[in-house]
Amino acid sequence: MPNQTAAPAESITELQGQLAQFRSTHPPRTKLPQSLWQSAAELARCHGVGVVARSLKLDYSTLKKHVSGSPESIRRWKKAQPKFVELIGATRQSVDEYLIEFESARGRKLRIHCKTNRPPDWPALLGAWRRVER
Repeated sequence: MPNQTAAPAESITELQGQLAQFRSTHPPRTKLPQSLWQSAAELARCHGVGVVARSLKLDYSTLKKHVSGSPESIRRWKKAQPKFVELIGATRQSVDEYLIEFESARGRKLRIHCKTNRPPDWPALLGAWRRVER
């Protein structure tokens, strides 16, 4: 179990200084060097991920990944994630076909033709069309 003390350890304070120096000399959102992540991961193994992440103002989940695995495996894991996932659900055998026609007093017409498993919400469609017609 990690040793969590009320005051940050001397090593955490030292790394805080290194991070402050790095952040002051680089633009915001610049990736931290691997050496700083390794130092933070070593501290997190001793003092706990939450304590170190709060003290050093680091992202908890990223620090936890550095603690649990090597950076190379983290990079491989990120590259292996799919960018698109297609979910195919169960389909009904029959698809109903609907034809909805509205006509206003002014003679304007709206025709909607759709194929769907559920009937369309006719009153909502009519209400929306009437609001546009005003």
